[in-house]
Amino acid sequence: MKLLVGLGNPGSQYEGNRHNIGFMALDAIARANGISGWKSKHAGLLAEGSIGGQRVLLLKPQTFMNKSGDSVQQVARFFKLIPADIIVFYDELDLAPGKVRVKIGGGNGGHNGLRSIDPQIGLDYKRVRLGIGHPGKEFVTHHVLGDFAKADKAWLDPLLDDIGRHAGMLLSGDDAGFMNKMALAAKPGEDTKPAPKAQSHVRQARAGKPQAEIPKTGPMADMLSKLFGSKGD
Repeated sequence: MKLLVGLGNPGSQYEGNRHNIGFMALDAIARANGISGWKSKHAGLLAEGSIGGQRVLLLKPQTFMNKSGDSVQQVARFFKLIPADIIVFYDELDLAPGKVRVKIGGGNGGHNGLRSIDPQIGLDYKRVRLGIGHPGKEFVTHHVLGDFAKADKAWLDPLLDDIGRHAGMLLSGDDAGFMNKMALAAKPGEDTKPAPKAQSHVRQARAGKPQAEIPKTGPMADMLSKLFGSKGD
């Protein structure tokens, strides 16, 4: 059995927060694999099912982020799971939005959820780091506890869908393959197509070309002729 843990804060006011992308990832995995029947157990929401024939538990701790380890430790102890059986999904400031990295062990990087988990179950569990970008040190709290912007849906929704579809690769140990799949998910939109008209105007201005024609007939033409003289046809 494998335990998949998504980190976040409970309550509707936190649902759309960047800090809750771990919860979002677990919900996507549940949808993609027909897992339902969430129950309040072990200080969390727990669901049981299978992915690719492998029995799994899905856990969303309801202890708030900085006490996530309480719930994870209770489930691990009850089901006699070791760290190698546990996969944790969480938000990562030090990765660009939409980037995903998987590693086993390591430090907590200042993440309060991991800081709570590490001393309770050990370090050697699998970590799926979901990039949310870094806004600058003074804006971190507002950033992580702020909702994803509407524009973020261009990369967030496809990413979550791909996490749900390919979660089985993490269970089988194909972490590199999983990261490759995530790299193919939609990225933050960037309009790289040139605007031909605007660029044409820029080129004309740089070349010193006029932006409007000088009239050849009429009162304005007569006035210009008197001022500057006629150059002939």
